Amino acid sequence: MAEVINMPKMSDTMTEGVLAKWHKKVGDKIKSGDVLAEVETDKATMDMESYWDGTLLYIGVEEGEAVPIDALMAIVGKEGEDYKALLEASKGGAANAEEPKAEEKKEAAAPAAQGGGLSEAELSAKGITVIRMPLLSDTMTEGVIAEWHKKVGDKVKDDDILADVETDKATMEVMGYATGTLLHVGVQKGEAAKVNGIIAIVGPEGTDVSAILAGGDAPAKAESPKTKDQSEQPSAKTEAPKEEAAPAAVSNANGGRIIASPLAKKIAKDKGIDLAQVAGSAEGGRIIKKDVENFTPSAAPAKADAPASSEKAAVAPVIPTYVGEEKYTEKPVSQMRKVIAKRLGESLFTAPHFYLTISIDMDNAMAARTQINTVAPVKVSFNDIVIKAVAVALKKHPAVNSSWGGDKIHYNEHTNIGVAMAVEDGLFVPVVRFADGKSLSHISAEVKEYGAKAKAKKLQPSDWEGSTFTVSNLGMFGIDEFTSIINSPDGAILSVGAIQAIPVVKNGAVVPGNVMKLTLGCDHRVVDGATGAAFLQTLKQLLEAPVTLLA
Repeated sequence: MAEVINMPKMSDTMTEGVLAKWHKKVGDKIKSGDVLAEVETDKATMDMESYWDGTLLYIGVEEGEAVPIDALMAIVGKEGEDYKALLEASKGGAANAEEPKAEEKKEAAAPAAQGGGLSEAELSAKGITVIRMPLLSDTMTEGVIAEWHKKVGDKVKDDDILADVETDKATMEVMGYATGTLLHVGVQKGEAAKVNGIIAIVGPEGTDVSAILAGGDAPAKAESPKTKDQSEQPSAKTEAPKEEAAPAAVSNANGGRIIASPLAKKIAKDKGIDLAQVAGSAEGGRIIKKDVENFTPSAAPAKADAPASSEKAAVAPVIPTYVGEEKYTEKPVSQMRKVIAKRLGESLFTAPHFYLTISIDMDNAMAARTQINTVAPVKVSFNDIVIKAVAVALKKHPAVNSSWGGDKIHYNEHTNIGVAMAVEDGLFVPVVRFADGKSLSHISAEVKEYGAKAKAKKLQPSDWEGSTFTVSNLGMFGIDEFTSIINSPDGAILSVGAIQAIPVVKNGAVVPGNVMKLTLGCDHRVVDGATGAAFLQTLKQLLEAPVTLLA
């Protein structure tokens, strides 16, 4: 009988795996123990073995695809066996799930038929512009109308500021980029509107907008308010009087505040034009779109009539224009990074963290390490000494060697120390088990072996599961001190900084010293401040008298 092969759970934190490579293809004979595929988990790339004999009848996952745990990957059975029933059973409900989507499309399309069935592009062709709440920042979801500069019935031009909008970051001006009469104001001063919600309508005087309002936010966004070649070119009929009544141009090249419309600023930025050299023709010397478009360097205001001395005093310093390019790259999130984000997010926002920092005099530890490395079979690092000292201190303070269990606290009587290791894609935390009973040489050899396996992505689940406390060391990068997020379900984590050569006070005199800072991050549900402080005091005594670790 055919058997379904599902994605296995290969680690305690795994929620899905990426099919890195198939070692068998449809039609191949397989035996129990054969490697079917390689699966990339959040921790490592691991082999997936077959537990059945037979023929590979079906493969449901392509190489490179992510597969949730327990999802169908393949089917094994007798050659020629009908497996369609198994396949349909595993995919049950998929066809039904597509039908509501079709209904949702109909429901989504239904409102578009409101408002007379006209899209915003069609409304724009009739001279009607629907003005929506613009997205004024990358985090904005809604804006508050701080002030309306126009009221219903007012004539507006494409460069007019309609309103001030308060976003989550600043108060900014909103322009309609439309010419006509303000027919409707949809949001009153002080009220909030969602991004893309209708805030105003501009069009020919007397136009009935009730049909448009009946559709709400339904008409498709066609970018018509920003279609410059339609809305920013007034007809010849309106342009002639505008030229006759145009105010005298006012120069902005006086070192004072430059007043310009947002559109004029954008065009000037795109063209590399210094607005200080542009004369504004709108009220108060305000620079508008046509001033920038008509600007040429030769049209800059002349200053030949001014005396030479006053000219030097009036000329503002010229800031060179630099035009840069905004760009970025994206790459898919690896399985390891997904789990790091999930686990650390859960830890930080679930466990109430607090931190305690202490300074350690490392003079004796440095001298002891030098002597130990003259006889040790492997080179012992300061991190190895810290791991050993932590394990011994935890035996004296079992409350720090604990974890939160909801309705109970789990006190560990063994000391399994997780050692945080950085790799190219993220972070591994292999575990040195029963570290309090191991020698410094044993701990050093074990940590080095874990480091090599971590870089090669050869760690197995048994290597990283079961820690009771974690040590994270960034001292080799010159970091003085830092805080870490607790590696759940541990109740605490130790952050180890660099050894710094600084002046210290000993016996009333200032002398050279070597100091290392340790920061203990605690889950306040299981470790109180006094408990954490007592643990650090014991750890300080052990590191400042390292001979006690060898006793």
